[in-house]
Amino acid sequence: MIKGIFSQKNKYATVPSREAKLDVPDGLITKCPKCKKILYTKELIKSLKVCSICQYYFQMSAPERLELILDKDSFKEYDEQMVSNNPLDFPQYTKKIKIDQKKTNLNEAVLTGEGKIKGHDTVIAVMDTRFRMGSMGSVVGEKITRAIERATEKGSPFIIFTASGGARMQEGILSLMQMAKTSSAAKMLDLSGNLFISVMTTPTTGGVSASFASLGDYNFAEPGALIGFAGRRIIEQTIREELPEDFQTAEFLLKHGQLDNILTRDKMRDTLGSILSLHQGGMI
Repeated sequence: MIKGIFSQKNKYATVPSREAKLDVPDGLITKCPKCKKILYTKELIKSLKVCSICQYYFQMSAPERLELILDKDSFKEYDEQMVSNNPLDFPQYTKKIKIDQKKTNLNEAVLTGEGKIKGHDTVIAVMDTRFRMGSMGSVVGEKITRAIERATEKGSPFIIFTASGGARMQEGILSLMQMAKTSSAAKMLDLSGNLFISVMTTPTTGGVSASFASLGDYNFAEPGALIGFAGRRIIEQTIREELPEDFQTAEFLLKHGQLDNILTRDKMRDTLGSILSLHQGGMI
């Protein structure tokens, strides 16, 4: 869990040899996948899991995200006990679900509930890639749909942080149906006049990117976030064109009008709080 909110400059270390690596306690250091520098994990956490060398954004867990965004002790979880079954009797699916539950201490790949941001009430959903890559199964879709419906009933804004590999193939067509169900709930939220904010993080792909993740009144993303429907290679082979190097990044989408802005983690909470204040008739 994140204990420091505002970023500090990270220290980093280089490990000179394989032997030295063997002497390093587990969890003490973290290697940045972009710049390959070795970071002290405690310092990385203090800087909101952003590399101090190259500004690479590490993935955040759903609990970490909630602690960063919400007022302290304001979160009330929805549908905590809802768990997936195995509707298609897919081999090993139940076993893999249980492994992810133990690994993440979550029942599914999304946390939903209500809380406050800078004193403003909101309903919030946060997807977690540690659990089946944040893929959309029946329970994920149901939890998000119920959260949106509660926001509609309560007259509250709805905020979602997306992070997903797309549909969960072990549930077949039942997984694909979740895209339409969540998008329909988002439409009803829109008709009610309630605010919908979508924040896309790495990765937001597949049907998630093509459906509810792109339906916000405000569509934001983190720096460098991977956002897209199909993979680069599939698209290039289909259209027989070489895509730009920054294709499917948040920066590319902002440039082409598919995002409203890119928000850094150190300013995320303040920005969301200001938007909620504006739409709820408060002072910014």
